[in-house]
Amino acid sequence: MSLAPCPALSLLPLTAQDLARAQTLAQQLSAPLLEPGSDPKRLDEGLLLLLVGADGLQACESGRQAPGPVRVDFTGGAVAHRRQFGGGSGQQIAKAIGIKPGVRPRVADLTAGLGRDAFVLASLGCALTLLERSPVVGLLLADGLQRAALDPEVGPIVARMTLHAGAAQEWLARQQQLAAAERPEVIYLDPMFPHSKKSAQVKKEMRLFRDLVGADADADQLLPLALAVATARVVVKRPRKAPFLADRNPSYSLEGKSGRFDIYTLKALRREE
Repeated sequence: MSLAPCPALSLLPLTAQDLARAQTLAQQLSAPLLEPGSDPKRLDEGLLLLLVGADGLQACESGRQAPGPVRVDFTGGAVAHRRQFGGGSGQQIAKAIGIKPGVRPRVADLTAGLGRDAFVLASLGCALTLLERSPVVGLLLADGLQRAALDPEVGPIVARMTLHAGAAQEWLARQQQLAAAERPEVIYLDPMFPHSKKSAQVKKEMRLFRDLVGADADADQLLPLALAVATARVVVKRPRKAPFLADRNPSYSLEGKSGRFDIYTLKALRREE
């Protein structure tokens, strides 16, 4: 995928002590800087904000009716619960990737987003390369990884996750120049899918995420490139009733209640020596 345009957002330092970092990020994103300590609820409705505070970065909308902020947190909340009680290698994503006794493939997640699927795979022992083309989402993800690295329990997991900011197509082009042993065994794709206006309201995190990332209009172009680079398989996460990416039939699919994984197999994964 090509680089996503940076959305129109403003940087808001939560205190005067956060101003220096906010100024650096504002310059990096070419975004305006708001007065430190401003209350997002009292600002004009619908502004996209990147909050800078002692606890890291958070994205949110302004206004009294806006949902709460979204941040990347690998040490608590839903991510920690899934790590502890999510089913381990019995999860569908683990089966789709090809995890089994003695098999922990090298995985490239080309649509990393908030990094949750990548974290699940890293917690199961896989080495992950994460690509994120949205500058703002990339900052949120990098901030979450940096904080998690300081946690004695989660630090060894995120040490298996390497983040690259930029367009997936450019990264794939560089990978094609490498020997097979240096390329990812599995490439994972979870492109944004258009949300139906008739369906239930999108939860706060997904609604904000769509504002930050935009539509993945070039997702179909990514599948053939991924198939040319992966050495064992490409896995595509899709809504259960969505068409196949690029109208290309997978080798097989794993279906859940609301989603499915389409698996394009190239060759068998090898067990670790």
